[in-house]
Amino acid sequence: MPWREDPTPYHVWISEIMLQQTRVEAVREYYARFIETLPDIYSLSQVEDDVLHKLWEGLGYYNRAKNLKKAAQQITTEFGGELPNNYNKLITLPGIGPYTAGAIASIAFHEPVPAVDGNVMRVIARIMGDDSDITENKTKQEMMELVQQLIPVTEVHHFNQALMELGAIICLPNGEPKCLECPMSTMCIAYHTGIQNKLPVKKKKNTRKIEEKTVLLFLDEKEHILIQKREQKGLLHGLWEFPSLTYSVSLEECQSLFAPISSHIKKIVPLPSSKHIFTHIEWKMNGYFVFLNDKKPSSVLKSSLLPTISELPLSSETVWATIEELRKVYPLPTAFKTYRNALEEKERQGEQLNLFDSSW
Repeated sequence: MPWREDPTPYHVWISEIMLQQTRVEAVREYYARFIETLPDIYSLSQVEDDVLHKLWEGLGYYNRAKNLKKAAQQITTEFGGELPNNYNKLITLPGIGPYTAGAIASIAFHEPVPAVDGNVMRVIARIMGDDSDITENKTKQEMMELVQQLIPVTEVHHFNQALMELGAIICLPNGEPKCLECPMSTMCIAYHTGIQNKLPVKKKKNTRKIEEKTVLLFLDEKEHILIQKREQKGLLHGLWEFPSLTYSVSLEECQSLFAPISSHIKKIVPLPSSKHIFTHIEWKMNGYFVFLNDKKPSSVLKSSLLPTISELPLSSETVWATIEELRKVYPLPTAFKTYRNALEEKERQGEQLNLFDSSW
């Protein structure tokens, strides 16, 4: 892992934030590109939001990236541009909780503090035969206190990382744990009592809220695609997206919706349905290409036509972008991957687009 080969405080911090709820293999490429573009805390504190979001595009949980920049700005003003070297100061920074503070403090600064993540809690629950709910703060605190008692005076960075990897590689979360390969099996209560697949205990998550959307890919005659910036609050705030309706519509309903400007529309092409799962919300989406034949400039098209569709509220910041600009400039959330792929496929096929039925 590149962040372990050169475990400077900055590198450890960036890697730990990226690794939150993301697989190691998925992080490698993002980490290398991020460090190359933003090699230090000062450059991170000054980066434009769209550049930052573009670097993060595809990793999801964009608040992680936003908090990185906020923390870098705080570090610049309050800590002289140097990442604080102890747990108590680290935990005051945006986006850094008890685990991340413990990981940075122990790995980068060798401070003898615990770094208890989901992997570590699973290992402890099985070794101790503990059926406490690990989603409860009380359980997390008790496990942190237990690990604190076990931390050696030296080599704390190796101890914490070894405990994490025991959970990631041997004491697996899904499927059968590799108990016969585990160096802790002789003292593992769960293994000796045959309950390793029943631990750790997690309370059931609340049912996700379902939201339906109709994603609209407007293309003008010059192959520019209409995108808009989401509001600076709420889900995916500050990121770019394709305009959408807040409900699902059939092809016939879509045609009816755009009847007031039908003379400006060449054709409407159905796109595949898609879904995206956030922590508490699930988007169920369908979509359409809306090919426009109007010869007016894009700015006029935007101002004079689309606002006549009352069900399609556009944000205050809209852009007609090229596909190349979508690749390099404007960060689109992974939620729209299906429709971005459809756009890429259309570019490859040109006028020979035969993926979907089309009509007006």
